[in-house]
Amino acid sequence: MDTPDIAGRLILAPMAGFTDSPYRRIARRHGAAMVYTELVSAEGIVRGNRKTLDLMRFHPEERPIAIQLFGKEADVMAEAARRVERLGPDLIDINMGCSAPRVCSGGSGAGLLQNPAFAGEIAAAVTGAVRLPVSVKIRIGWDESTKNYLELVPRLEDAGVSLIAVHGRTRAQKYTGSADWEAIAAIAAVSKLPIIGNGDIRSHRDALDRLTTSGCAAVMIGRAAVGNPWIFNGAAPTASELAEEVRTHLRLMSGFYGERGIVLMRKHLARYFHGFRNAARLRGALVRSSSFDEAIDLIGRFENGEFDSPED
Repeated sequence: MDTPDIAGRLILAPMAGFTDSPYRRIARRHGAAMVYTELVSAEGIVRGNRKTLDLMRFHPEERPIAIQLFGKEADVMAEAARRVERLGPDLIDINMGCSAPRVCSGGSGAGLLQNPAFAGEIAAAVTGAVRLPVSVKIRIGWDESTKNYLELVPRLEDAGVSLIAVHGRTRAQKYTGSADWEAIAAIAAVSKLPIIGNGDIRSHRDALDRLTTSGCAAVMIGRAAVGNPWIFNGAAPTASELAEEVRTHLRLMSGFYGERGIVLMRKHLARYFHGFRNAARLRGALVRSSSFDEAIDLIGRFENGEFDSPED
């Protein structure tokens, strides 16, 4: 199966509640090589759940884009993949790394790490159902005593997937401790497939260093990209450039969600503004904004110096 045409080597990771269509467009404009949807329930797709289907809406500007599925039943995953294929994404991704209890306690997400053979069956069911490239996002194991990635990866290869993304933590770690880039490098060294490394990339320089030392085909950036899309191109925005980018993000949220978009935008607003005196005061005012006009007015005040300028 072919791999998708990725536009670079720094990729936006899927993040529930953050990687919606407006932010994916922001990330692509700043050089993200590929973007992923939030994880989407295969069962919700098959049932035609409206909220689930809305998670898969995307704009042509977001390409290349992967739609990420989670589930624990091979036939349901296959049927969901067939329906996703009709939407025309560039890649279908299977989540085998989500550590959220609501996902993995039922056997989906990282729950599949506990049974590599069954994980391989899930992957084979999806690759057999579609013509699009299929990828899988995994962790290095369920916990410290069951780091079974060297057993899991060959099963995914045999299942016909095209890419594997590896978060260098176990499910038990969730997002604590440090990502094990030695494990990621070991996978990259032995796998027949392109490997995307993920975990603890906090800056553009971190991303370039990991590309050099891990042997990965690409790296995936998650939390550090929220409020900092410049992480993909290494730029350092001025106060005016930051203000204009946030206004752009607000316009995209308004166009995509309508008035309720201001509530969904608050978590992004809290991440954009750091590193200057009274930043906390600005963030507090922004997250209390009840309308797009109010938020845009506050950003204009920031740009005009009514909030203190950035610290050296």
